[in-house]
Amino acid sequence: MLEAINLDCVRGERRLFHNLNFQLKAGECLLVRGENGSGKTSLLRMLVGLTPPAAGAIDWRSSPIKKLGDEYRRELLYCGHPLGLKDDLSATENLIFSMALTDELVTQDAVYEALGKAGLQGREHLSVRALSQGQKRRVNLARLLLQKRTLWVLDEPLTALDAQASQWVVRVIDQHLSDGGIAVLTTHQDLTLAGTVHVIRVGV
Repeated sequence: MLEAINLDCVRGERRLFHNLNFQLKAGECLLVRGENGSGKTSLLRMLVGLTPPAAGAIDWRSSPIKKLGDEYRRELLYCGHPLGLKDDLSATENLIFSMALTDELVTQDAVYEALGKAGLQGREHLSVRALSQGQKRRVNLARLLLQKRTLWVLDEPLTALDAQASQWVVRVIDQHLSDGGIAVLTTHQDLTLAGTVHVIRVGV
């Protein structure tokens, strides 16, 4: 369903990776490894269409993503390393706002349920400014329970999370793969998933 073909990444005069190839089918996960500055985030940005590759192509369901446009984005959920939350809004307001940006309506009850599962019960109406970094990341990751998308692209989803929250994220990803979804993620932490996991290392 997702295929990268001979991808090159160049930043300035430096080539971060060259001729990168992979294929992912329903129920499979790609774990991207590499040192800081090796191009992990750059690869994810290519996969979601935010950064064009220096060379190569990315196909979704056998069609180039640059031609699919909104059709591709409607099947994609991207959680970048920057959280993109509004500090003055509550966790609930942030999620409702985020869903509205994708033209998806969500009830307040559904948001409460997602935040509860993310370990934020009782903090639904606190401003994001009052939350810890780990709690802020859990607000962002609660989107995984609200947006029904086939392809998840997650940049360092376990950053700032404690062991319990990290285990919750793993369970959510496992369920997504079990349901036939696809995931691509980066992490510096050890991660064990029940589904089929492919590992690539970027950097030349």
